[in-house]
Amino acid sequence: MWTALQDRLAGILDLGGPVVALLMALSVLSLAVILYKLWQFGAAGVGRHRGLRRALEEIDRAQPGRASATLRGSRSHLAPVLLRALEAPEEAAKERIEAEAAARLDRLETGFRILDSIAQIAPLLGLFGTVLGMIDAFQALQDAGASVDPSTLAGGIWVALLTTAAGLAVSMPTTLLLTFLESRVARERALAEIAVETLFAPLPERASAPLGSRAGAAAHAG
Repeated sequence: MWTALQDRLAGILDLGGPVVALLMALSVLSLAVILYKLWQFGAAGVGRHRGLRRALEEIDRAQPGRASATLRGSRSHLAPVLLRALEAPEEAAKERIEAEAAARLDRLETGFRILDSIAQIAPLLGLFGTVLGMIDAFQALQDAGASVDPSTLAGGIWVALLTTAAGLAVSMPTTLLLTFLESRVARERALAEIAVETLFAPLPERASAPLGSRAGAAAHAG
């Protein structure tokens, strides 16, 4: 089975030439980046914010001690940032907390440009291969003169269109998966903004309890 697959791939490379070989290399790179991003998202706890959301509710209920304990048990990659803001009020400048959260979100976006570049260049490479193949096909047509064989011309065009199909086969799944990953990061960014605002802009009934006093209460409760 493996030998048959190798023979099939070798046949495709022979037909499509270097353009198909480059597209296959891009597909391998795209797959590697996507698998890494899925692992990274899982390790960072992307989308696993049940504990963090519960902690935000406890902050709104003026229970900073319980919020700190909840954040310690949270798997969210944003939990350490909020926990530091609660337990170290002297370092809890809003701009610094926002910057730390943004840095964590930026790390989640690493590799997105590679995927975006592959999604854009793959169909262009496929079209480039098709143009080269069509040039070869029409050159063969010209050389044949009046004794041209239509089946030969059709075969040349089929081979030329193969590169376009290969480019689209690489581009479409890469684009879809990139969109999925970007939507996940967008949700993470929205949650981070809500979390920071919850820390520094409590509900109206607790507007008199600034972050420093709540953080002090958390340390006392710990």
